[in-house]
Amino acid sequence: MPLLEIIQNLIHKLEAGTGPRFFRITALLLAVLVLTMRYDFHAYRNLATPEGMDSAQLARNISEGKGYTTLFIRPLSLFLEQRHNGAGAPSALTGTNSDFARLKAAHPDLANPPMYPVLLAGLMKVLPFHYTADLNSSFWADNGNFSYYQPDFLIAVFNQILLVAAIVLAFFIARKLFDAGVAWISAILMIGCEDLWRFSVSGLSTMLLLLIFLGLSWCILKIEEAAREPQPRLNRLLGLAVATGMLTGMGALTRYAFGWMIIPVIAFLVLFSGQQRARHALAALGAFVLVLTPWIIRNFAVSGTPFGTAGFAAMETTFIFPQFQLERSIHPNLEFVLRLRPYFYKLAGNGLDIFDNQLPKLGGSWAALLFWAGLMLNFRSGSAQRLRYFLLLCLGTFFVVQALGQTQLSVGSPEVNSENLLVLFVPLVFIYGVGFFFTLLEQMVLPVFQLRYAIITAFALMSCLPMIFALLPPKTNPVIYPPYYPPDIQKVSGWMNENELMMSDVPWAVAWYGQRQCVWLTLDWQDEFSAIDKNMKPVQALYLTPQTMDGKFVSEWMEGSERSWGGFLLETLNDKRVPDQFPLTHAPTGFFPERLFLTDRERWKLAPK
Repeated sequence: MPLLEIIQNLIHKLEAGTGPRFFRITALLLAVLVLTMRYDFHAYRNLATPEGMDSAQLARNISEGKGYTTLFIRPLSLFLEQRHNGAGAPSALTGTNSDFARLKAAHPDLANPPMYPVLLAGLMKVLPFHYTADLNSSFWADNGNFSYYQPDFLIAVFNQILLVAAIVLAFFIARKLFDAGVAWISAILMIGCEDLWRFSVSGLSTMLLLLIFLGLSWCILKIEEAAREPQPRLNRLLGLAVATGMLTGMGALTRYAFGWMIIPVIAFLVLFSGQQRARHALAALGAFVLVLTPWIIRNFAVSGTPFGTAGFAAMETTFIFPQFQLERSIHPNLEFVLRLRPYFYKLAGNGLDIFDNQLPKLGGSWAALLFWAGLMLNFRSGSAQRLRYFLLLCLGTFFVVQALGQTQLSVGSPEVNSENLLVLFVPLVFIYGVGFFFTLLEQMVLPVFQLRYAIITAFALMSCLPMIFALLPPKTNPVIYPPYYPPDIQKVSGWMNENELMMSDVPWAVAWYGQRQCVWLTLDWQDEFSAIDKNMKPVQALYLTPQTMDGKFVSEWMEGSERSWGGFLLETLNDKRVPDQFPLTHAPTGFFPERLFLTDRERWKLAPK
């Protein structure tokens, strides 16, 4: 072929063929790359959620060949282990030398489903994770002061890659439901959604779960499309039904609460999957059970419960177990577990908050208002109408699941937490909201056609305003202090031997940054503390941070019982020494009153300088 003809064909492709699409995709990818760099060096923060640090330390144990074990010890987990491994109630085991709580060796994790930690463990095998806080490199430190924690940063970048993959998948869903215009604007709104970026740097499994949910939505869309064909291919429909069940099971292995998604999946298959709907629903349910069952068997084998400590989430923050009392209790009273009144009150209280505050602000943008209005619109696309029913089924299911599953984690971080399931609907909210916006735009009589582009641009900019403001000066401090300062946590953890047990009000941070076994602060400093210290494994250090030291003086210190940690601190301040019954009596200088570190001997004098 002559050179001139080759050049002409190339020019034609660039102008009218694949060229414009290539340039648009390239420009969008470059924009995402620039935005990521700007966000990570301007608005990024190190891990701030207990769940994120818990998943990270669990993943590190897996990557180091220690199995599915944890350094973050919940007293409730000790209770379950004792009850499962002992011959009777935990109180009957007092004084025995047997390790019924599995605390003297590696303690099995009973809180986290496996998919996200295992994925992170693979990442830790591939990338060079450096777990010691770097105070010398100009990249990780600011003039010798700690700034970025390298493992936190790498985990954030990994989740941002998952976010980009979710944006691409949402683009294809939007294009199939509506058209290319809706797809591009929906993708731009996701790129400019600050809520999604905050989740991406939180260390939570939300980005992985979002990708799974969008994959599930794509399969649902293909099932609906295949069922409407004049002669549906039955094997294809059955395969897609199995895929939906497997994806739902994978989602449950990422976050247990996602398992309730099987209800709207089966309901949609029964309503819209064609004549063999019962077969499809059973196939999806069977695939879901097949994926989930091995892990449930593992949980029964190690704890006697199907979901470990996570199975008690509905009981937390009820009037029976307020705040974190259930997870911090070594001897919880579970006799009220089958009574309905605590759950009804919790559903009513949390449901009102979700309805008033969370649903109207999905995605952190007023574009969510268009979504709610667009749900009542009669779309031309049959797929858009039927997927809308699936979306409503999911929203109704997760409204109840999130209301009952919320714990004190949602109080400490109301938006960015692992219990926020509604954030998974943000892509579909944007897609339907943008679809409604374009429907309104088509009905507008504009004096100049080009004005249409100005309106679309204004709509996108207004929807992305929270993200725009987040990227403006001043720069966000990446250090989450109080209460997390990795160099200090690593310093006090370095005073301990690897097999020694600590207790702290931030055990997830000690486990992740300090790499030491750490039990959560018990409900009191006498009976419950002694139940661990004397009967399970000696507690050889207590580390309290501003999380406790800055507590409310009257409600948390003064009004607590003498056995509470508030009473312990008051007695220590009043007598200028720890109570006589407490075994940890040595404290280094320079910690109090902001922090408190007590141990059995002056370990810091033996530590290398």
